This record gives sequence, structure tokens and C-alpha cells, in this order.
Amino acid sequence: MKLYRPATILVGVVFVLLGGVTRLAAPDQVYDEQNIKVIHGTIGQALDYTGSGSTMKVTRIKFARSVIDSSESDDKKALETNGIYLAIEWDAVRGAKKPDNINATLLADGGSVYEPVEGLSNSGIDFPDAGFAKTGTVVFELNPADITNLTLRLKPTMIFNYYNSDIEVDLGVPTDAIAQQMVDTAAPQYIVGTAVTRVAS
Repeated sequence: MKLYRPATILVGVVFVLLGGVTRLAAPDQVYDEQNIKVIHGTIGQALDYTGSGSTMKVTRIKFARSVIDSSESDDKKALETNGIYLAIEWDAVRGAKKPDNINATLLADGGSVYEPVEGLSNSGIDFPDAGFAKTGTVVFELNPADITNLTLRLKPTMIFNYYNSDIEVDLGVPTDAIAQQMVDTAAPQYIVGTAVTRVAS
């Protein structure tokens, strides 16, 4: 029978532990989302956000060559782009439980992921107090050649690991021809209005 020295056994244990740590740190484990349910919808459809009784709905989308906040002074210049802006108008109804903060991203058919434009104080998505509803706009800057099959993804910023749900909204740009038509007919400017809160009906 072969005997192993304590040092040899110790080295073996270290390698086993390192293998376990490496496995845990692998991206497929760090970003494991087995507790996430993805709810799919389209424009005009109220979707349950995080199972909290609150709903989120995309009401309209508008493409534009430039954007400006309605609250800015008259001498404030509009934000312009060599690409195209997409303004997504939304309606949020708050349930009894306050939903987590929302991380909004735009997913393109080619794999690109877009974040909301910075520098617009009125652009964003959030929920009002319980019993109220809110309308507003979130704005993205896009590559005009990358807008086929756009999907808005709303993801809660979770601190704790518990069952939750993401929302994915198909923005209704199914073909390259329709995408090009939307770019060609984009408005010269989109004014980002201040979010409005009302009593939920």
C-alpha cells in the first residue's frame, strides 16, 4: 500500500479548493439567472413587473435626429447625433409593493446593447407612490443600421437573490425595410417632457 506524505495531501486539497473557486467565479455561475422569469410583450401591453402588482407599458416609440429636455432653458442646445435617437414613451402603474429600481437597456438584433442617453434629466423609468400611475420617456442613441427587431429590456437591480422577473418588449421593427423607413421619416427633434404622475384608475 502506497502512503502519501502530508505535504502531498495538502497540495491536492489546495488544488481541489482552487478548482471549486474557479468554477464559482466562472461567468456562467456569476450571472446564473435561474431565478429570473422573462415576461415578453409588445407596445401597448401592460406587463407585470417583478410580480409586485405593478405594471409597465410601452405606449409609443418615436425616432428623432435630435432631442432636448422640455425643462431646459431656451438657449440650451439640443443633443444631436450622427446616428438616430429613439424615444420610448411608457406608462407605469404602482401596485402595493414598491418594485426594485429599473435598469433599462435596448437589445438590437445584431447583438448590440444600448444604454439610455446621459445628459437628459427627464429621460428614465421609475414608479410612483402606491395607488398612482406615471408616464414618461426614456431615450436611447442608436446606430441607424442596427434597429431591426429592437427589444426594450427592463431588469430590476436586485440586491438579494430571490425570484424575480424581467420584461422584454418587442418594439415592432420586424424588417430592415421598416427600420429604414423609420430612420428616413425620423422627426428633426424630440422634446423629452417631464414625467407626469396621476391617480391610478
